[in-house]
Amino acid sequence: MRDVLTIPFDKDNSLIIASDNSGAIGLKDHDLVAVPYDTVAYYSFRVAVMECIAAGGQPMSVILQNFCGNGPWEELVRGIQTGLDELGLKDVSITGSTESNFSLLQSAVGVIVLGKKPLNKITEIKFSEQLKYAVIGLPLVGMGVIENKNNIVPLSIFQEITKIKDIMIWPVGSKGILFEMNQMFQNVRFSPEFVTTNVDLLKSSGPATCIIVAYPPDQDGVVKKFAGRFFHSVQIER
Repeated sequence: MRDVLTIPFDKDNSLIIASDNSGAIGLKDHDLVAVPYDTVAYYSFRVAVMECIAAGGQPMSVILQNFCGNGPWEELVRGIQTGLDELGLKDVSITGSTESNFSLLQSAVGVIVLGKKPLNKITEIKFSEQLKYAVIGLPLVGMGVIENKNNIVPLSIFQEITKIKDIMIWPVGSKGILFEMNQMFQNVRFSPEFVTTNVDLLKSSGPATCIIVAYPPDQDGVVKKFAGRFFHSVQIER
């Protein structure tokens, strides 16, 4: 099951709601990972927007929940705008709220992305023994995200891959690749002993630093072309 909420709201479209939270990452004394607030917001937005787009949504609005204090607001918004610019998304409104009555010891941010999905848009494919799988990007978390950002699948590449016909895309979160693979198809389970890849299947992918793609064999060349050096093959034995 995808990490989104889908709500039909008229005869042609559904509302896609995707979210992400970030805690103890920022510039407070007690934060566990010290990074600027635009970086915090960028990666939190990245997770939510990738989930939204992978589920077929066209982002319309971003809601920012800020528990870092009044000071970082503009910097947080700037991080979100950076992600929107990388995706070429215009006219996406940003709103939200700041907890200004009380000061937290650690930074905390929540991001919600609202998107619109046409009811006839298909983002799922049926399981088949012939399907091919790949991981695009590497799973990274914490300071690894900052120190190895050249191994993170760029939003621009993610966006191009979503346009490939007959493909299913699954952003990977904190529970790792294998967990997400087991959410992709109903009544199909992938056991680690039957999955071969050069990527750590169990490591957290933090702010969706990698994605899983499932696709028919005739799209192999197209997927590899768009993914480039971020492509990592996944072999399944059943």
